[in-house]
Amino acid sequence: MIPVSSHVERRAEVTERIRAETGIDEAMIAALVDGFYARVREDAILGPVFAARIASWPPHLEKMRRFWSSVALMSGDYHGQPMRLHAPLPIDAAHFDRWLALFEATARELCPPKAAEHFIERARRIAESLELGIAVNNGVLLGTGERYRRGNEPAPAQD
Repeated sequence: MIPVSSHVERRAEVTERIRAETGIDEAMIAALVDGFYARVREDAILGPVFAARIASWPPHLEKMRRFWSSVALMSGDYHGQPMRLHAPLPIDAAHFDRWLALFEATARELCPPKAAEHFIERARRIAESLELGIAVNNGVLLGTGERYRRGNEPAPAQD
């Protein structure tokens, strides 16, 4: 069994390597998260989805900062279950496309190119994973290249 200290040391090494290669730090993550969610709240497609579920933005933003620290820097700061939280949402490919468009625009505006690409590559993987999970949660198995569209869920079995 590998000692816990070596896992902690390895994580710290990976985090420092990513910081050195991309310039990403907690201040950049906070600026990206805050800027992105400011756009989300004003967005005609995404704003209503978030407004219906988030009563207090400061705790959500702090959670998203920890999430992106874990995703971008491998920091291990986030310990949530994104799929469980997103699975019941009334969202589909159009929502993920809009989420990515806003995220990519914000990252390119606020981050140096190498950091922006690092964030965007991870955001694309997250969006794809969540979209697939939401489709499965709604009884839809997507094939390669297929997208999930609400209303295409299978009809309930008839007796």
